[in-house]
Amino acid sequence: MKIAIIGAGAAGLTAAITAKQLNASLDITLFDSNISLGKKILASGNGRCNISNIHNGCDYYMGEDVNFASYALEQFHFKAFKTFCASLGLVLDIKSDGKVYPLSNEAKSVVNLFESKINALNITTQYDTVITSIHKKDEKFVIKSENESFTFFDKVLIASGLQAAPQLRSSEDGLSFAQSFGHTINPTYPSLVGLHVDSNYHHKLQGVKKEVGVSLLINGQKEQTLTGDVLFTKYGVSGFAILDVSQWASYYLSLYQAVDIEINFFPILNKNELLSKLQTVLSAQTQEHASVVLGGLLPNKLGAVLLEVCGFDKDIKAGEINAKQMRTLVNQLQHWKLEITGTQGYKHAEVSGGGVRVAEVDAKRYESKKVSGLYFAGEVLDITGKRGGYNLHFAWASGYLAGLSLAKGK
Repeated sequence: MKIAIIGAGAAGLTAAITAKQLNASLDITLFDSNISLGKKILASGNGRCNISNIHNGCDYYMGEDVNFASYALEQFHFKAFKTFCASLGLVLDIKSDGKVYPLSNEAKSVVNLFESKINALNITTQYDTVITSIHKKDEKFVIKSENESFTFFDKVLIASGLQAAPQLRSSEDGLSFAQSFGHTINPTYPSLVGLHVDSNYHHKLQGVKKEVGVSLLINGQKEQTLTGDVLFTKYGVSGFAILDVSQWASYYLSLYQAVDIEINFFPILNKNELLSKLQTVLSAQTQEHASVVLGGLLPNKLGAVLLEVCGFDKDIKAGEINAKQMRTLVNQLQHWKLEITGTQGYKHAEVSGGGVRVAEVDAKRYESKKVSGLYFAGEVLDITGKRGGYNLHFAWASGYLAGLSLAKGK
């Protein structure tokens, strides 16, 4: 039985290895547009490869129907994944927050072990090959690239990902293939990405980084609140807290909704506690410029901008700030609102949201409900994980189930 797998990323590699180990007679060809496998794996975790997370479940995912992922996450839970890694010779390092990395601390070691296993199993690799079309003829699949035609395959797995990180030759070709077979596509959007803001001062805060509370507001309604670091940039805001809220922010922006974030620079303090600290700082040097004295409480650049946003004279002395103005400063620090106008785009996104509608895919076999012998796995499906190894884990899990299905007879 001939099988084609489009995409040599996490999902495609897992599917190929799983299928071949279960059925050695399979003739599997792994296609990828890059000159080697696992390019996105190499880029994950800043080259360290945040490969999984011991805390898993549908709560860590988003999409039209996140429950679709439940069976895969149950069948290929972390212990199963750990066993799979051991079969490759890959030892894992589990961090206290649940994130999992290779013990080598290098994504390259992960890719090398996958490549070694692919070669050992005699799985054919067809790199530097951009697939242009897939169609079915007489119950067999025909795959065409820019320069060649490949025939005849009994089954095809589309695991080619989406458009995040196009510099790694990622694309939405898999969605075009799915549509050509009658599948419906949910709109895609960049996820886990920096956000653009509308203000006349954020560029003045470039480089300021602080642990804060961040709330996401959609059409003025608070939808999500979390704590993490925020980094102000020339274009807007980034940092782990922003990457986390960006998933929903980007999604709602794609629906043309009003999106704002509200920053609490002191999430562990209540209003009165912060007011007390502010009074202490300002009373220490009453004749000094307030923008300077505020450096005892805030990052240096933030003090001057805070005064500007609150409408105070930039040269106001610390001792000239009255009780009412102090309350204004406290309110601004705990409810600093920024309008989100866009994202840094797919080039800077870790993953893409949206994709093939999961209602049209079997949740246990990962086979198309529309076309027999056609399968999907990984990012091409409308399942997106949170930051922390969840996206890669869904890729492994969905690839595993697809591999089980590929190994079986027609």
